[in-house]
Amino acid sequence: ALSQELLNELGEVFAALGEDLPGAVVVTGGERLFAAGADVTQFSAERAGEIAATFHRVLDAVADFPRPTIASISGYALGGGCELAMACDFRIASEKAVFGQPEILLGIIPGGGGTQRLPRLVGASRAKEIIFTGRQIKAAEALAIGLADEVVAPEALHDRALAFASGLATGPVQAIALAKAAIDGTVTEQQAFTDVFQTADAGIGVQSFLEHGPGKAVFTGR
Repeated sequence: ALSQELLNELGEVFAALGEDLPGAVVVTGGERLFAAGADVTQFSAERAGEIAATFHRVLDAVADFPRPTIASISGYALGGGCELAMACDFRIASEKAVFGQPEILLGIIPGGGGTQRLPRLVGASRAKEIIFTGRQIKAAEALAIGLADEVVAPEALHDRALAFASGLATGPVQAIALAKAAIDGTVTEQQAFTDVFQTADAGIGVQSFLEHGPGKAVFTGR
């Protein structure tokens, strides 16, 4: 369960990664659970504000991380676990994966960004249906509605997630970071387009295109 303590640990990991940026990040869990929801034993009216604040602080740090993030989902991703998956840029799921926002079944609502991120992925009316009913969504449906980006056999999940991350990590990662910021609305596209030309990879990519055509550039990450 995503207790306050575990969330703080996750936040510390992403802060440390931010000090020495990798090319990409894969977030994963166990075979049966990607992540259960919040730790319900910590729930109370007195702690509700604290719990929501921790979820938002940590999951916003995941969402805003300036490199591609991939959730590798092998089993249940419910409640806060689904919110963690949605905070990542991509969701690669096992055929056995199950998603859901079941908070309504406890008489409460999602508190870690679910009411905002889910509609952006699947549309407002479908997000309302999922949240209002609290029902569970299997991998095939998640793929069909846009909640999952790819579904693979359970035994192939880990390798596929790492291969996808590795492919992104060898690209022009500063350009990817600026594109991510523009898509997510933290910078304007005009500013990001201007800034990307200050990177070494922009010069490498443009020159390679002029000399060899598209797709031949070898980027440095700078």
